[in-house]
Amino acid sequence: MLHKPWIIKDLLHVTAEYLGKKGVDRPRLTAEILLAHKLNVDRVTLYLNFDQPLTENELSGYRTLIKRRTKREPLQYITGTQEFWSLEFVVTPQVLIPRPETELLVEQAIKRLKSFPAAVDDTPRILDLGTGCGVIAISLAKEIQQTKIWATDISAGALELARLNAEKHGVTDKIKFIRGNLWEPLLDQGATFDIILSNPPYIAPDEFKGLAPEVRDYEPRLALDGREGGMHFIEKILSEAAAFMNPGAWIMVEMAPGQTEKALGLIGEIKGYGEKARMKDYSHLYRVVMAQRKNSRST
Repeated sequence: MLHKPWIIKDLLHVTAEYLGKKGVDRPRLTAEILLAHKLNVDRVTLYLNFDQPLTENELSGYRTLIKRRTKREPLQYITGTQEFWSLEFVVTPQVLIPRPETELLVEQAIKRLKSFPAAVDDTPRILDLGTGCGVIAISLAKEIQQTKIWATDISAGALELARLNAEKHGVTDKIKFIRGNLWEPLLDQGATFDIILSNPPYIAPDEFKGLAPEVRDYEPRLALDGREGGMHFIEKILSEAAAFMNPGAWIMVEMAPGQTEKALGLIGEIKGYGEKARMKDYSHLYRVVMAQRKNSRST
């Protein structure tokens, strides 16, 4: 007796129920994204073809994807993509998955660049410190017509992926990628910047047990672990940044909401900074701390 073939509508319904029972977040959306990925179509096409039967090969491939997700592998690593600033980026387990909160850095950088002229020449210089897959640098390269962007990372794999994404979006001529740890690769470059942005590791070691399995078990610890209190890299970045900033330049650092007050206190103790502020993300939580270098390097 022949079995009735699975159609898209029924498969999505059953799969969403299954994922929900397995504790997967947003089960219906996940089911749709993975089926669209397997069939190489968009989600709208799925809805327009609800009665389309699926082949055994398509079903087998889809089951494999669903099995990976039930093991809590991040959806973005399964599909190999993530949207950021309305652009699609390639992501792999070698890099942190870009979050919507980080778009605040891009938004504030654009806003600040409009408010003051570049200090070195007519082309603003931007540094993306710890670029990962390159979302910050590439988004700014797409938004700002004339700019010079430097992007650093300690991970060779991350830089390779960032270069791939830059090529994908046609901005390789605007970005200089350099491998190294924080400020180290810039020491012999003689470069100073108008905007410095960073989304450094800021999770404290004792917080890892409480993280979602998707984060704790799959994302690179190198991109997450902020060492003691989660503040190690934040403090190092803020305490050393002024030497790489043009007069009037801004530094913007993403961090956990509970770290922002301590970061503002640190900025107040550092010679060279003037105005300082913290900004809320789209969830109304303090997420970015920023500081402006004084207009004179002697102050």
